[in-house]
Amino acid sequence: MSAESVLAWLAEHAPDLKLIEHSRSTATVAEAAEVIGVEPGRIAKTLALRVGDEIVLVIARGDARLDNARCKAELGGRPRMLDAEATLAATGHAVGGVCPFGLASPLPIIADRSLLAYPTVFPAAGSRTSSVEIEPMRLAELIGARWAEVCTIPGADPAGPA
Repeated sequence: MSAESVLAWLAEHAPDLKLIEHSRSTATVAEAAEVIGVEPGRIAKTLALRVGDEIVLVIARGDARLDNARCKAELGGRPRMLDAEATLAATGHAVGGVCPFGLASPLPIIADRSLLAYPTVFPAAGSRTSSVEIEPMRLAELIGARWAEVCTIPGADPAGPA
């Protein structure tokens, strides 16, 4: 899987999107923001969660934090992060390159509304050194994501939208 599955998926679903290969690691939000030259919020991180017996992906802006109460209300249970082995098995992508493209099997995906703060975002693309640039609305449409508010932004008003 990994970047090859992402390339194949992009060729089929969004041939206009180009995989960006970086010369350094973009495995963490901080690394990706530095290498790409954007603020951390523009990095679209993909989190693999288990809620009960279901695995769900959440894609959110890089500086967002999962809000347990919002997740529980939205997903019907308390989310648990998958470990690296379970993440690879569920998505086909190793931690550091997890993305919603070219998945090993279909998974429900939540797009956190925090992504909408930016005209474009940079999700990983199946490896620790690749990404794509995409508009948040198009990202959600391409991957069949459902919009929800399951994250908070540090320093933001918790009563307001994330």
